[in-house]
Amino acid sequence: MTEGGSSHVAEHNFESVASRLRRFPDVEAPNLQAWDATDKLLLEAAAGVLTEHSDVAIIGDRFGALTLGMLSCHGRKHVRVHQDLITGARALRNNATALGIDGGYEQLPLGAALLEGADVVLMQLPKTLAELEEVADAVARYAAPHAVLFAGGRVKHMSLGMNAVLARYFSDVQPQLARQKSRVLTARNPLPVPGPPPFPVTERNSELDLTVCARGAVFAGTKLDIGTRFLLEFLPSMPPARRVVDLGCGTGILAAMYARSHPNARVTATDQSAAAVDSAGATAEANGLTGRITVLQDDAMRSLPDSCADLILLNPPFHLGASVHAGAGTKMFEAAGRVLAPHGELWTVFNRHLHYLPALERLVGPTRVAGQNAKFIVTVSTPGGR
Repeated sequence: MTEGGSSHVAEHNFESVASRLRRFPDVEAPNLQAWDATDKLLLEAAAGVLTEHSDVAIIGDRFGALTLGMLSCHGRKHVRVHQDLITGARALRNNATALGIDGGYEQLPLGAALLEGADVVLMQLPKTLAELEEVADAVARYAAPHAVLFAGGRVKHMSLGMNAVLARYFSDVQPQLARQKSRVLTARNPLPVPGPPPFPVTERNSELDLTVCARGAVFAGTKLDIGTRFLLEFLPSMPPARRVVDLGCGTGILAAMYARSHPNARVTATDQSAAAVDSAGATAEANGLTGRITVLQDDAMRSLPDSCADLILLNPPFHLGASVHAGAGTKMFEAAGRVLAPHGELWTVFNRHLHYLPALERLVGPTRVAGQNAKFIVTVSTPGGR
């Protein structure tokens, strides 16, 4: 948890704040920006209901535009915020410093501490309906009975399924007119939520004989994605390493399968997503592997020392938010080159169209193709010869 004091920034218009925001430490590129029109629409929608006594919570603030907009444009003294990605949380702090905002926001996990008493909630709509359901349940469960939820997104990424999910948790869900290719859904009158929270979900994977646990925000949920499935075909060929990292672990399937087949290994399952790390920890516990798997929320192994891993397993993403971009994979390769011991190996699975081989050779070391099918390539990279 990070807690700040009061903000000392005079009111600004949103454009003046947004123009100074950066994505760092996340990947930065000319075609990637730290805010979009949805942030502006959400702040404008909330302005219509805010009073001096409003208690504001923000969910999914990617790089701080919503939080810092609330503090500097709407003059709020205190805002609670949840960001699933550690890079987003760090970007918010960096951007606050750059704007001269020395506090006024509190970074919290999704749950009661974030939402209790909140009567105005702003949210950037997530990519999956499962994540939206987990958030909607939390708002209905913990926020004030009269809370209003403003959920916004880019029109091209929105679906009627989002309205349906919100309608299960709020009696009044109204879509607003689209502007600048973004739209806000307004949800009022939270409904009673019976029973325990619906996430994490747990499912037994009969193919792997493994229990998989997943939060709503985790890629593929409890399912075995096809890239991980192909990499697991090479598990018998992987070396019996002592110090292993599952980089970008998701639900921790790779970590669990390697730990189960190599009892002497100590595996670190790490991801930038809090939901993924929580899921991987639950998967390890559900399969009796807690003592052999350590979970770590981190930004591409930033907190791990040089040359500390004998084996790294990697199924890198090729999306940054909603954008297709190779930068996330490249950042992971560079980190793997630093963290691998001289005798270590990086086993990577990736889509054939991504052409990652030159980057692996440059950032890690000599790379060979261990296998391929119609969709994926599995490579083995070693630091020797860099």
